[in-house]
Order: sequence, then structure tokens, then C-alpha cells
Amino acid sequence: MLSENRIDRIASITLIALLIMGCFLILQPFFSAILWAIILSFSTWPIYLRLEKTMAGKKALASALMVLIIAMILIFPLILLGASFADNISALLDMARQLLKQGLPEPPVWIKQLPMIGSALYAKWQAMAGSSVQLTKILMQYLLPLRSWALQIAAHLGEGILYLSLSVFIAFFFYRDGKLLSEKSVALATRMGGHEAANLLQIAGDTIKSVVYGILGTAVAQGFLAGIGFWLAGVPSPLLLGVLTCFLSLVPVGPPLIWIPAALWLFQQEQTGWAIFLAVWGVGVVSTVDNVLKPYFISKGSNLPFVLIFLGVFGGVLAFGLVGIFLGPTLIAIAYTLLQKWIN
Repeated sequence: MLSENRIDRIASITLIALLIMGCFLILQPFFSAILWAIILSFSTWPIYLRLEKTMAGKKALASALMVLIIAMILIFPLILLGASFADNISALLDMARQLLKQGLPEPPVWIKQLPMIGSALYAKWQAMAGSSVQLTKILMQYLLPLRSWALQIAAHLGEGILYLSLSVFIAFFFYRDGKLLSEKSVALATRMGGHEAANLLQIAGDTIKSVVYGILGTAVAQGFLAGIGFWLAGVPSPLLLGVLTCFLSLVPVGPPLIWIPAALWLFQQEQTGWAIFLAVWGVGVVSTVDNVLKPYFISKGSNLPFVLIFLGVFGGVLAFGLVGIFLGPTLIAIAYTLLQKWIN
């Protein structure tokens, strides 16, 4: 026969398990937004403290201003990007309709002089210029997949703006009650993991800061500087190209995949001076940010080797999605620290 105390214990554990499961099901759709809110508030906490001091200790007002600043920096450019993306797709469709209506012009002679592919490309272009049926077939072959791709991009962009807006809203409460939440988190971690847990929390925090400042900060800086270069050189859609540069800066040798074709386009448009300017700007300014700022911030914020942070970022993205940019290096940093302690 089970004793009453044992039955009570089993009933309590069962009820707690059901409670945890219910809370998990309720909060599961918002896990990504909550994680982003934690990352945003934690990485910008020193700025919030200065703002709170300026506001004479008014936490609610300082939190509201902090959330407004973050929204202007993160959400507003995404909205502009969505509008720019829609305009570019519309312009591309209008250009396709114009080509179908008027037909392609005759190919320029210099195409025929290109090595290896020149003759075949010239013949293909000439065939399409003389046949609207073939031109329609070629355009539809590329426009239909492009339409599906554009719809997917628009859906993902809208979803990202929605989640980011929710994250910024949740971050307001993390700013306002951050000190209390920090104390409770340390107490909970100490109860579950002992005194070493506080050190692991510090390592996790330093890793998140190093990723935010070193990888995302570098990406934003490269995208911003590249956008300025595109705008000065007169390249179409500088905002869209700047955002693409920002995303591709997470990949090694990513930004040149944007500014090199832009420089070649300027050269093809007989704007040689601006083409040279954009090439020098890409090598001397955009790439310098990646080569100087990224190693500096990463080495300053974390003792984790750069290769492990690099693998953690990409592995985290593959495993957890975009929020894995932070989860991957953080988990690897904690495991790396525990492994070092165990070896020692």
C-alpha cells in the first residue's frame, strides 16, 4: 500500500508536470518573440540605464523611449524595405510587359566579341529580338518562379515585422522590470545549478553581447555604409541593396557579391568614375568594417575562439532559425567552458 505522503507527492508532481505542459503550449507560439525581446533588452541594457538616469529614474518613461528608439532602428527600415521590394517587383513586371509589347532591341556588337560565350549569347539575343513568341517563352520561364519567390519573401518579411514588433512590445516590460528579473534569474539558476550557474550566466551574457556587437553590429554597419555608397554612385534601389549587403555580411565574402555587380553595372553604363569609386568604397570602407570591427568586438566580449563562434552562428541558424544566431554561440560557449573546467 502506498503511504499517504507518497500519494500526495505523486499527485503534486503530476499536477506540476501538467501545469508546465500547459504553460509550454500557451507560450510556445511566442518563444521566438520572447527570446528576441530578451536579447534586445540585454544587449542594450547599458543604454537603457543611461536613459533612465536622464529621465530621473522614471522606468516606464525610459522603457517607452527605449522601445520607440529600437522600433525606429529595426522595424521602420524593414517597412521601407517591403515598400522598396514591392516597387522593384512592379517595375520589373512593367519592364517585362514593355519588352513583350515592343520586343527586344538588336544585340550590341560587343556581346559577340565576348570570349567563349559571346557568339552563342549574340545568336540567342538576336533570335529573341526577332520572335515575340520565343521572348514570351523565355520571360515566362523566369517570371513565374520569380513571382512565387517574391510572394514567399513578402510573407516572410511580413511575419518578421510582426514578430519583431511583438518582441519590441515585450522588451518594454523587460526594461521596466529588468533588475528584478535579473535577480530572480540568478536565484533560479543558482538553485538549479549551484554557485557555478551564475558564472555560466555571465558567460552566456558576454557571448550574446559579442555576437550582437561583433556580428550583427558589423552587418548593420556594412549594410548602412554600402547603401550610402550605392546612393552616392547613383545605383538604383540603394536601400534594397544595402539591406541585402547587411544580410550577406553574415556570410564570408558576402558583401562583394552585391557591390561588385553594382560596380560592373556602372562600368557598363559608361560611368567609369563612379564604378571605380564604388569598387574603392567596397574594398576600403565596407570590407574594412568586417576585417576590423568584427574581430575586435568578438574578442572583447567573449573568450570563445572565433571559429567556434562562427560555427555556432551558422549551426544555430540551421538548427533554430534566425534566433539561432545567438543560441548557437551561447550554447557552445557554455559547453566549451564546462569542458575546460572538466579537463582542468
